[in-house]
Amino acid sequence: MRDVTFKTSVFLSFPKPHMQRQDKFVAVLCGYLDERGLTARTLGVTDYDSDAPLTAIRRLMLESNGLIAIAFRRSHHDRMVVNANSDIGDRPERVVKGSWSTSIWAHVEPAMAYQLGLPILLLREHGVLAEGIFERGVVGLYSPEFDLATDPADFLKSSEWQQIVRQWEGRVMRVAENKGRPPQLY
Repeated sequence: MRDVTFKTSVFLSFPKPHMQRQDKFVAVLCGYLDERGLTARTLGVTDYDSDAPLTAIRRLMLESNGLIAIAFRRSHHDRMVVNANSDIGDRPERVVKGSWSTSIWAHVEPAMAYQLGLPILLLREHGVLAEGIFERGVVGLYSPEFDLATDPADFLKSSEWQQIVRQWEGRVMRVAENKGRPPQLY
């Protein structure tokens, strides 16, 4: 008899890595998820679609039971003015030096997952601005920050990661279980 192992599908969102350390982080995270019985799926990496990106992403998310989004460093800003030319007293202009932003897709895909009611886990590379979907508390779950100067396996062994991922995994498993149940009218 054949051993068939079914894995729970999750959407993995990340900007296309442009550094080997980012590539390694994705590979180590995918291996970790696989060991936990989860299959990471990413449009253009594991799944392909000829429709418009938002349509294809939505379709893949509907087949998924949760989302992990990684905010890798993408664009570096030596000097950035936030609230430039502000004339509202409680929103003063401020200068941010030496900051990083991530891809806009790292914001769009989690927002889509939120609208579908999927459990979301956000990871932010050290130095990436905590703005948009990555602002503390926006999606309700703490978002850990990781540093690519260290081994990704060490991050995945940390008590911070272990506690957060177990909570997220529990939610993912409830989604997978609930998808098999008929809708309730009352």
